[in-house]
Amino acid sequence: MLSACIYIVLRYNRDMRRTISDSEYAALAEMRYRIRQFLRGSDDAAEKAGLEPQQYQMLLAIRALPGEGEAIIGQLADRLLIRHHSAVGLIDRLEAHGYVRRDRSLGDQRQVSVILLPRGQRALEQVVGRRLHELRGSGHALVAAINTILKHAQVTRSRRKTSYKSAQKDKNGPEPRYRSTRPLAKF
Repeated sequence: MLSACIYIVLRYNRDMRRTISDSEYAALAEMRYRIRQFLRGSDDAAEKAGLEPQQYQMLLAIRALPGEGEAIIGQLADRLLIRHHSAVGLIDRLEAHGYVRRDRSLGDQRQVSVILLPRGQRALEQVVGRRLHELRGSGHALVAAINTILKHAQVTRSRRKTSYKSAQKDKNGPEPRYRSTRPLAKF
């Protein structure tokens, strides 16, 4: 029993140490390049619209919250991956420029919701329009890089499944050469 466990562990570890191919390195580098290129373009477009890049990101997060839900500061901080007090400072600057307004939450008076004002909506539309236009034009390169990475993942998964099946076959011993179609006799 112990030897079977050791065999399984060794076989699993061998499969997990699969070397990373040159094409995977290239695809990951290409994906990171395309994402950084898109983000740099977003920052430039935000600045052309008179916004700091983080202000644009906050306006986008406010506008993009699903459904009729209120934009609560804690949720917005989570979406931007920043601390609550940093989100408050960012919202302070947006409010000072007339892009957003704060109100007490309808459901919980202890929470503050953030409302996008028409001026903020116009600034956001200006940036988003540029970004969508660029993404529609050059987004295929990003998608191609991601697809390359995902194809390698599928190949790896199918190899693991095949390896697992062969390990099970080895564990169970060789297949019988002939199988009887008769039911087993009852004793």
